[in-house]
Amino acid sequence: MRRKLSKLFVEFFESEQSSGIVLIFCTLISILIANSLLGHGYQEFWHTKVGFEIGGLTLKYSVEHWVNDGLMAIFFLLIGLEMERELYIGELSDLKNATLPIFAAIGGMAMPALIHFLFNQGTSTQAGGGIPMATDIAFALGVLALLGRRVPISLKIFLTALAIIDDLGAIAVIALFYVGDFSLFYLLLALGILGVLFIFNRMRVHSLPVYLIPGMVMWYCMLKSGIHATIAGVLLAFVIPFGDGGEKTSSYRLQHLLHKPVAFLIMPIFALANTGIALTGSWAQGLITSNGLGIFAGLLVGKPLGIVSFSLLAIKTGLSKLPNDVSWKHLIGAGFLGGIGFTMSIFITLLAFDAPDIVQSSKISILLSSLVAGIVGYFVLNRQTTTKSVVDL
Repeated sequence: MRRKLSKLFVEFFESEQSSGIVLIFCTLISILIANSLLGHGYQEFWHTKVGFEIGGLTLKYSVEHWVNDGLMAIFFLLIGLEMERELYIGELSDLKNATLPIFAAIGGMAMPALIHFLFNQGTSTQAGGGIPMATDIAFALGVLALLGRRVPISLKIFLTALAIIDDLGAIAVIALFYVGDFSLFYLLLALGILGVLFIFNRMRVHSLPVYLIPGMVMWYCMLKSGIHATIAGVLLAFVIPFGDGGEKTSSYRLQHLLHKPVAFLIMPIFALANTGIALTGSWAQGLITSNGLGIFAGLLVGKPLGIVSFSLLAIKTGLSKLPNDVSWKHLIGAGFLGGIGFTMSIFITLLAFDAPDIVQSSKISILLSSLVAGIVGYFVLNRQTTTKSVVDL
């Protein structure tokens, strides 16, 4: 019998899979413009400084910076709200159901990071170890959408939960290892605001502006602290009242409000801002550097290997069980889809490296390996569903 899905999960899944198609389109447009006569002006636009200065408060950054530190904080807020829902009443609320995607996600993070480290140990690109760790929810679900109802519901839930846990891991990696000029003063201010919002939560204050307005101040303090500002979005999500998770709760209303803007505005803008890759005559050389090979092998080999091997370990030890309608071939296909690392991988690239040529080659490696992983994952799952259909007949 098919598992009943909550209305919000269905909405989340449908918006993410549709967003994947939009992201592909925006990425192609961005690359085409960057390699046309408009390329120089296109790059100049994203590096244009905008903002204001009022007294000692300075908020003047490039358009690209505003996208990556500002708009992406809203994306992280939505991810945080979805994590909270999954932990309280979703797939991750039941430990027996949660263990399989948790183990799979751990393997899917550890193996790619290890592979990248083996390629880059002791080099200037060793800091890129976090790049192949995360799964892009939008693209992965977008590929699943192409297979329609032939894919088991349990596999869709598994891949979504895995990607969410991946994002949580990526957020932890960003917070711990990609810290800029650290300021304890601003960090304490940010945590102080978080503490006040937690008190509001315990006092059952449900007005969203009471959380969102101080949340913007917390974002600024986190930005100035040296810890990436987008972390504020995740922290804010966990102090917004969840209640019973019903449609009238603050968490539900905000999550519902953010779905479409994030999927069809913020994510496409992020793609446009960060995939304008000019393919110069030597662009292919970046693919065979230790960093390029580490990213490619991490996403295309490390991801499926880590996801499947850790899932096998969890099942063989009795800590987890494979859903009835999911086969090992389904899991292998999902493992390759886990190798689609677009959004978070590019995001971590921007934090890991300053050199434009390394950033550029890293992005190309991410795009190519994600493309290959998506194609392989699609064909593995398509073959499995087609074979099953023939057998059923």
